[in-house]
Amino acid sequence: MKSRHQRALGIGLGLLLLCGAAYFVLNAFQSNLVFFFTPTQVAAGEAPNDGHFRVGGLVKAGSVKRQDMAVEFVVTDTQREVPVRYVGLLPDLFQEGKGVVAQGRLDAGSLFVASEVLAKHDENYMPPEAQHALDEAAKARVDAGAVR
Repeated sequence: MKSRHQRALGIGLGLLLLCGAAYFVLNAFQSNLVFFFTPTQVAAGEAPNDGHFRVGGLVKAGSVKRQDMAVEFVVTDTQREVPVRYVGLLPDLFQEGKGVVAQGRLDAGSLFVASEVLAKHDENYMPPEAQHALDEAAKARVDAGAVR
């Protein structure tokens, strides 16, 4: 085989290996990608029905119901609400009226089955996405009040 053919074969194999590696990296990235949605977006059907995502907002006051290790509560952005069910230990800082982000998926109904629950870690922190959602909901309420 001539050196020109060997070089072309080497380049071709190198490109094939590079494409294969890129495929596996992108596939792994896609399967670990989790998007954030507000309760308003979930109610509007923007959240995926067949995949994992995060929903965040405030834990509605009076909505927490515990039964052994299972906990049901409602996440709200002050406009819409999403009922959440979680089995496991909740973070110590989880409480009604405070910010929360739950990761999981929607079941056949509108219940969000969480596999992980994250609570704010200090008095002033709220996930930026959840804070933005609450700000947008407050702005929409003010705008709706101005229209009336």
